Amino acid sequence: MRYGLIAGSSRFPILALQTARQLGHEVVVIALKDNAPPEVEALADRCYWITIAELGKLIDILQKEKITQVIMAGQVRHTSLFSTLRPDWRLAKLLFSLPSRNTDALIGGVQKELEKEGITLADSTLLLKPLLAAEGQISRRKLTEDERKDIHYGRRVAGAVSGFDIGQSVAISERACVAVEAMEGTDAMLRRAASLVNGRPLRLVKASNRRKHLLFDVPVAGPGTILTMAETGTTALAVDAGRTLLLDKDEMLALAAQHDISIVGYPPEES
Repeated sequence: MRYGLIAGSSRFPILALQTARQLGHEVVVIALKDNAPPEVEALADRCYWITIAELGKLIDILQKEKITQVIMAGQVRHTSLFSTLRPDWRLAKLLFSLPSRNTDALIGGVQKELEKEGITLADSTLLLKPLLAAEGQISRRKLTEDERKDIHYGRRVAGAVSGFDIGQSVAISERACVAVEAMEGTDAMLRRAASLVNGRPLRLVKASNRRKHLLFDVPVAGPGTILTMAETGTTALAVDAGRTLLLDKDEMLALAAQHDISIVGYPPEES
């Protein structure tokens, strides 16, 4: 198969490209400047670098390469919305037409622009299904009763927040919501939460948006998540099973064991 891959930040695009090579797929990468890791160049059959403001150039490249299926892999820093980059005419026209500029609206708008040109946005986990979180206990250590109560509460909060497409994570302590993730990302949210609880333990709950697809904005956790949890006194992580990517899982679980952190996957429909 031949795919296009729009590469954002994190290890997500690297792992997707490594898997594509193993499966014999040809992948043309469109890497987003200031987001994508430089390693994607060596793993791609061809690689183009564009800014997040160049929607027209993205479409031109895909048409030139005769790509009809494209995958979004990796996150795009939401603060890019406030960068000094000037959108090209195609993106400017799209932005002007949107009632809001959250992830659903923005990427949904891009998806429609691609479809006008005969290009389909494919499941972003297409090449990484084995990395999706399983249901049940994932780490060696099980939850304590206090952690379980915090997570039960936190999943209700995260489920409600995800419906507004604000962020994917919440930090909980003693059945209270200490922080909600927005544009700053999970690590910065945890550090902010740690500054508010006077050393009390935190729990991290990540929830996928309740949309029915995995085309974009899939929650991700990995070794870096565990290190930030250890730094901030966060003792447990709850994720949506089948809808959260666990990157570099062996290293992630080794770090979780080292720092006595519990990780559990829950059915997405549970509230």
